[in-house]
Amino acid sequence: MSQTDTSAAREQVRLHVVTGKGGTGKSTVAAALALALASHGRDVLLCEVEGRQGIARMFDVDPLPYDERRIATGLARTEADGGPAGSAGTVHALHIDAESALLDYLAMYYKLGRAGRALDRFGVTEFATTIAPGVRDVLLTGKVYEAVERNSRNKGAVTYDAVVLDAPPTGRIAQFLNVGKELAGLAKVGPIRSQADTMTTLFRSPRTAIHLVTVLEEMPVQETWDGIEELRADGLPVGSVVVNQVRPRDIAESDLALVRAGDLDEAALGADLEAAGVEVTPDLVDALVDEARDHAERRALEEAQRAVVDGFGVPVIELPRLPAGVDLGGLYDLAARLREQGLG
Repeated sequence: MSQTDTSAAREQVRLHVVTGKGGTGKSTVAAALALALASHGRDVLLCEVEGRQGIARMFDVDPLPYDERRIATGLARTEADGGPAGSAGTVHALHIDAESALLDYLAMYYKLGRAGRALDRFGVTEFATTIAPGVRDVLLTGKVYEAVERNSRNKGAVTYDAVVLDAPPTGRIAQFLNVGKELAGLAKVGPIRSQADTMTTLFRSPRTAIHLVTVLEEMPVQETWDGIEELRADGLPVGSVVVNQVRPRDIAESDLALVRAGDLDEAALGADLEAAGVEVTPDLVDALVDEARDHAERRALEEAQRAVVDGFGVPVIELPRLPAGVDLGGLYDLAARLREQGLG
């Protein structure tokens, strides 16, 4: 596929689903992607469904209610980005829980209103979402679907140019999105089944892209590949693989090979330190050599896993490890890097 074709396909995407093995930083990537997409005045909704209030912590705002809240200004586009400058858009956030989504559903399809909230006091919503996990996933994804399909006829509601979903981990993502299959034995007809079928059509269309986040370690990379195969088997569209927390590659491979072979010239290292005004001791040199060996071995492992990822046949995007950790400034930095690589 040519770069033009790739760009056109990405422009068509309205729903970006971000998944990944725990510990790979999928929530961070989802937040950065929302900031990257919110340029040229575009409005983006960032959703979470796992109940951890991760969005609130990352953006340093109060815990989110079951309500769409504006939380940030997007990343402004400049002429240096390769096109005309444009104003930043806005990022809204929504924390979706199954119980509130069920009350919405009852009000929308059965006009229960206050009666639905009375059911909640009797524990009916908890029963429904616990006894039938497939129903729970329909409720969670249903709210996301509504935000994607929303239009100007929805009075008083923000119409979004893109929706980013911080989704469940890779091991559950195909099941989570394949709501029609999950409900096959529970609801063969009726509004729940109809809604599931309609959502499945969106999730399998070119308007959806599922991005998988990994780090360059064997288990996350293998789980990423397993996830890609499972998604493809279910007809769900894979977008990009985002390789997160990449270490800097500022040491030549020839130097790393010397370190791994134990051939580093320690005398030359000490001389370089002295030339830089550092007081050199044997303990300092030994510690630096040990650290260099650890780094060299880690780099070798990462390069091996990078080769595996490159063989997936999926667009690959790399994000650096942020030495100071991820704060709001770090999110904007990651957003800029996503956009530089064509995602945003």
